[in-house]
Amino acid sequence: MTVLLDILATTAALATAVIFGTDTLGALVMRPTYAAVDDATLTRVVGLSHRYGNARMPIPGIVSVVAGAATTLTAFLAGRPIAGVTAGIALLLLLIWLILFNRISLPINKVFIEAADAGRVPPGARQLQQRWDSIINLRAALQGAALLGFCLTLALTAA
Repeated sequence: MTVLLDILATTAALATAVIFGTDTLGALVMRPTYAAVDDATLTRVVGLSHRYGNARMPIPGIVSVVAGAATTLTAFLAGRPIAGVTAGIALLLLLIWLILFNRISLPINKVFIEAADAGRVPPGARQLQQRWDSIINLRAALQGAALLGFCLTLALTAA
């Protein structure tokens, strides 16, 4: 059961790390880059990046949540309640991230994708991007804390 728990926690950590890295890149690199370009360039680049992100990033997102839930359940079933709690907290952080993403980021992503496809700048493009940017640090922090939780779960199963 410990091997299964380790595999699940490692899978959850790796999938979470993909999104953590992406959000961290957005916070540290893309946010100041987007602030330095004109609205047409902003719309085109943001629209294209969100088109690819919306198409490809659900895979690691789904894997992280499913593996996180399986890790939590397996830890409790294996008699590792502290590991179960750390994995459960990590899973909760991922679910909070998912709510924020779906309520704030995703609708903005869709506006930029549609505008980029139509070759136009959406009304209030800067304000939309600022709204998206307003939660990117929080999103990165949630993913980083979840990653730490899954790593802690691994450490607890080795003890």
